[in-house]
Amino acid sequence: MPPDAGRAAEKVARQSYGKLIAFLAARSRDVPAAEDALSEALASALRVWPERGVPGNPEAWLLVAARRNLMQAARHRTVEANAQTTISVAFEEAEERMNEAGNAVFPDERLKLLFACTHPAIDSSVHTALMLQTVLGIEARTIARSFVVSPEAMSQRLVRAKMKIRDAGIPFAVPPRPALPERLAAVLSAIYAAYGLGWDGLDGENERPSLAGEAIWLGRALLAVLPDEPEAVGLLSLMLHCEARRSARRDGSGRYVPLDEQDTAAWNAIMIAEADALLRKAGGFDRFGPFQCQAAIQSVHAARRLSGTTDWQALTTLYAALVMMKPTLGARVSQAAVIGRALSAAAGLEGLDKLDPRDIASYQPYWAVRAFLLTQAGDDTAAADAYMTAIGLSDSPAVRDFLANRLKVVQR
Repeated sequence: MPPDAGRAAEKVARQSYGKLIAFLAARSRDVPAAEDALSEALASALRVWPERGVPGNPEAWLLVAARRNLMQAARHRTVEANAQTTISVAFEEAEERMNEAGNAVFPDERLKLLFACTHPAIDSSVHTALMLQTVLGIEARTIARSFVVSPEAMSQRLVRAKMKIRDAGIPFAVPPRPALPERLAAVLSAIYAAYGLGWDGLDGENERPSLAGEAIWLGRALLAVLPDEPEAVGLLSLMLHCEARRSARRDGSGRYVPLDEQDTAAWNAIMIAEADALLRKAGGFDRFGPFQCQAAIQSVHAARRLSGTTDWQALTTLYAALVMMKPTLGARVSQAAVIGRALSAAAGLEGLDKLDPRDIASYQPYWAVRAFLLTQAGDDTAAADAYMTAIGLSDSPAVRDFLANRLKVVQR
């Protein structure tokens, strides 16, 4: 196979998977069938493109092929005649719109699919995982690792949820205002989870930066639909603040650089300014939520670019508010780290000691923070043990190297 054809297929699959699935599923009301149809279309692309050349619009080619596959599968299933007609009419109308646009573009309906995935008929425990797979195309085994469950168990949960969307006739639409707050919270969490997976891609995984960009796009699209939702504004501000520092997370040799040691000149000043403007806009609604709080925390860190110092007391106050609103393990570990910098290492360790041992046993950030605070407290022996645990739990070679260098220092 010519490498160009293979790369083109991989690129469109990586970048357009969720958009294609959302378009197909919004009309068929059948997510598994849409996934099967698109998989067959991708397989066809790998057979046809090397012979005929890569089409001018690979995304449109896949959509047309997937649509045909979906229609053929529908004809072979035993369904009610009116349901068959509804599917046919919907796709005929969609194809007409595509033809009018010269097959250049088609509607991006991922937001509708995001809200379908958070319908009350679906178990809330699978909302985020379902959105990560259907909308952003993340594999079940990757999602399972994030949720600390087996890939088999996660796959079963996702299959059941997708069947529920189809069998219950769940609508693909932004919900009405009374139902919006609860559904919106799940959508925001899923978008941020997707960004987090992209943010963690430190080690040359090309799809991870793309995933972060997709999450930011979804945040912008959501805000365009819901401009008066302060938490949607806060989420976009948070992601932009983090993204502004991406290039500073590695030095010239590719080594990991922690936030408080990053060269602020490498931060994206334009992106930081946009993030701060969004945060001010969110504050005007007088409805403070966890995403706005996290964005405010990142804004305090960003202020080091101008002041040269970090306001640890301000961070202590913000983390106290965050833990009150959303006492996640990550927030509590970060709070302990900030207290350790603002007050004393002993105070930070005291916060860590309050956490449930069962929760922190395999939580890498806990052990990295504990190792740092123990070093500051002068307990090098315990710090070395904590560093060893943190290294063993890290998936990133760059982070492991960084922690190993700190371990060498405390072992001298």
